[in-house]
Amino acid sequence: MQTLSLRSVLVTGANRGLGLELIRQLGRAERPPRYLLAGCRDPEGPRAKDLKNIAKSFSNVKIFKLDMDDVDSIQECADQIQKVLENDGLNLLINNAAINFGGGLNEITPVTMIKSYITNVVGPIMITKALLPALQQAVQLSDELGISCKKAAVINMSSIMGSIELCSNESEKSYTYRISKAALNMLTKCLANELKPQGILCASMHPGWVKTEMGGEKAPLIKEESINGILEVLSRLSDKDSGSFLDWRGQRLPW
Repeated sequence: MQTLSLRSVLVTGANRGLGLELIRQLGRAERPPRYLLAGCRDPEGPRAKDLKNIAKSFSNVKIFKLDMDDVDSIQECADQIQKVLENDGLNLLINNAAINFGGGLNEITPVTMIKSYITNVVGPIMITKALLPALQQAVQLSDELGISCKKAAVINMSSIMGSIELCSNESEKSYTYRISKAALNMLTKCLANELKPQGILCASMHPGWVKTEMGGEKAPLIKEESINGILEVLSRLSDKDSGSFLDWRGQRLPW
């Protein structure tokens, strides 16, 4: 794995699955971030046990309460992060938190649609907005040429299931998840258009079909391999990749 050489990273949904593995691999990197920030809904609950154990092993890991469905929680978390970072800025925001209700037309309800959209789209918008000053601060402090994750970046953890072109009759239905991830991809394009001139890179990332609580046991890819690949890809991103949709191997995906 290439070293990202970051001073600061925030991962949302960091208490399980891919988010937890991101914290684990970044924590044990040869040159780990000075600030490795982990956001999760309930830091004191049983589902955060593994994350808290990692924080005990790596002094740079700081855990924050972050409910992506709650605008007040998002702003409070952003305020706390700004205090921890002081004047250092935030190099990398990884919007990883997401939910998947599954199901097709017969199973979909207004509640599952709205809940999916709030968690998978509105949450990433609001945390990015709240932390924009910290991302801008990182740009001002950086001597990196061009744009990259070493400077300042927003990475939205999307899914190939959000690709409109690749949605076929044989595809798993998962209406709410697919629709929300397609919307997240549009968010990536909008952010890239607005933030690239400010020196901030934005991209969508498909982690592959991974053996996690969400991905299930039939998934062919283990989380260690997926995250190792993602970090390798992130270390190479540059100007040409802003606004792109990539998989964990760095291959471009159709929107």
